[in-house]
Amino acid sequence: MSAITLHKRYCRPGIALSLLALPLLALQPASAQEITLISEPAACIDTDGDGWGWDGTQSCKLDCVDTDGDGWGWDGTQSCRIANACVDSDGDGYGWNGYETCTVICEDTDGDGYGWDGTATCLVDYSLGIPKGNTGFSEGVVTAANPIAAAAGAKVLENGGNAVDAAAVVQFVLNVVEPTSSGIGGGGFMGVHQAETNRTFFIDSREKAPNAASATQYLDCDPNCTGTETRDNVIGGFTDIATSGLGVGVPGTLLGVANALEQYGTLTLAEALQPAITLAEDGFAINERLASLTASSRTTFWPETSSKFRTESGDPLSAGYLLVQPNLAKTFKLIADQGVDVFYTGEIADAIVDAQTRFRDTVGAQGAGRMTKDDLAAYLSAGVDERAPTSSDYRGYTIKGMPPPSSGGLTVTQILECLEQFPLGDSSQGFGSGSASTLHVMVESMRQAFSSRSVWMGDTDFVDLPVAGLTNADYLAPRCAQIQTDQRIEADAVVPGDPRQFDPAFSTAAAGNISNGAEGPVGVDTTHFTVIDRNGNVVSWTSTIEGTWGSGITVPGYGFLLNNELTDFNFIPQANNDPDDFKPGANDVAPGKRPRSSMAPTLVFHEDDLVAAYGSPGGSTIINSVVNITVNLIDHGMSIQEAIDAPRVSSSGGSVAYEAAFDAATLDELTALGHTLRNSPSVIGSVQAVVVDLSNGTQHGGADSRRAGSVAGLPRQ
Repeated sequence: MSAITLHKRYCRPGIALSLLALPLLALQPASAQEITLISEPAACIDTDGDGWGWDGTQSCKLDCVDTDGDGWGWDGTQSCRIANACVDSDGDGYGWNGYETCTVICEDTDGDGYGWDGTATCLVDYSLGIPKGNTGFSEGVVTAANPIAAAAGAKVLENGGNAVDAAAVVQFVLNVVEPTSSGIGGGGFMGVHQAETNRTFFIDSREKAPNAASATQYLDCDPNCTGTETRDNVIGGFTDIATSGLGVGVPGTLLGVANALEQYGTLTLAEALQPAITLAEDGFAINERLASLTASSRTTFWPETSSKFRTESGDPLSAGYLLVQPNLAKTFKLIADQGVDVFYTGEIADAIVDAQTRFRDTVGAQGAGRMTKDDLAAYLSAGVDERAPTSSDYRGYTIKGMPPPSSGGLTVTQILECLEQFPLGDSSQGFGSGSASTLHVMVESMRQAFSSRSVWMGDTDFVDLPVAGLTNADYLAPRCAQIQTDQRIEADAVVPGDPRQFDPAFSTAAAGNISNGAEGPVGVDTTHFTVIDRNGNVVSWTSTIEGTWGSGITVPGYGFLLNNELTDFNFIPQANNDPDDFKPGANDVAPGKRPRSSMAPTLVFHEDDLVAAYGSPGGSTIINSVVNITVNLIDHGMSIQEAIDAPRVSSSGGSVAYEAAFDAATLDELTALGHTLRNSPSVIGSVQAVVVDLSNGTQHGGADSRRAGSVAGLPRQ
């Protein structure tokens, strides 16, 4: 007996079902057939336009066909709403999907700037970080870690100055109101984008080692060391060395500012100094952050510092204290009157040399600085360098960063290269902002990059290093392929490798088993500020005296702090010609050499259009703060302020630093993947940024509340 299944939808209502009514059944004798009648659901009626309905027996899904791209269609029975269709009726990038405001996603598959949003052709907006509902600014934005400095920079823009002018004023004002982090006793890297010529470059005013410096200057055997020395041979603890003159490098900030103004600004050096002179003479009420930092032990080691940043009884200052700095005002006036010569060859140079001969008793006389007046004059004679940026692609955006002697640009490039293989922004694949999977692969990418950095990055003016090899795909691909989503790479598997074999400037065969370079402690201070003017010129500047309060040595009679930048060098030389564990000594001390930096002022472009500029302080965490911001903007689609406010994660190879806002379950997942977390959360970085809306040219700023970050935009609102 054969069986026939009949679906009720093929039977007209009101017509009796019988064998005689169905010609199909005539094919076989009726007695040989068994008929099964299956009831089909009734029409699926959607009463609320959500794409789901009721067929009389159960919930059902409608197929809604939209023929005109308005977000509405026909499902065969009635008008219907396209499920999840986001219809943008006014072209602002936001729409309505039937239930809530939504963001129109315009996917450009061929890179022509046009895409499809699911309902219609659309123009792709490659802007990053634009806040919803914020009209932004059109005449310039300044973001800095102190509101007084940001306001001073904005005043320059308001008076017709350009981004370089404003940045110069910000730097000098920060020397007054945030003396802990930067100033004329230090150095830095100034990223500049000139809109008219579309040129992007960096002004390098990094500190240098004096001519008498040596690779073994931090060891008790200097100058007769054998190469077998260990940490036990270092002359003292990190802080003791950092607050002695031996850690002071020849400062470059002042010459960097003067060069930038002369070449690209409209203000004179004297004009740029005037706001800082006024603040230093009249005083200002210190904020809570500066007040809390006066409790640091570095304000107690040297009398000129303690008399300025402590009370007469030796207590830390309180918020609101009126800080007047007549000696600093005198110094700025001397520079305004006599130019940079007075700093590098005149009376201020004499005072700097005398000040850095000091040493802590815990270190002894070997801790005295080795700088001479000739070293300062040589810095002036050589001038500052302009350097071409590192440049790399991340998901269609060009990331331009600081090249050597900073490791910032190269290390950021390596981290992002590894991250690009993962769908960080896709929560449906287990990633998304703040997820354990996203944080895990970020940490793993950081570990790989910092391993490379530990051996192969430093001052290329002094050491031949395979810079091209460090970003070569054949070097990075196997390193990135080690990263798995379900477990941490074993520590002994994270090694630097040998990028020389991927660099055309080297013919050396790959070395055997190159081990990681030893990383000592470094300072975690510095400052960053970003400026854009009405014409689209941008400055992204990271400036430093290294640790908080630098060396702690205030130049007597002149009121500014000296850096401790030379402690960024290796305390124990790494150079090793053994082919089985070759090391170039990339960051060993040498006369005139710049210590390796982590500073990473960054500018982001889509094709030729600048879309964002930012940077951060924080020692080696600077690199990872920049990576966090980049991922938040590009992968997670955050506004610039959201990207800054979001919690950060950081690792340079060992344990994982994290901020307090991550939930416990996520941290537990990281631990389960094999990561060792720091015992408690910590603050990571302080990012100051600007972004540009490509659709209308408006400018927006983001500032970090981890310090006293502030945005000053024009026209004033």
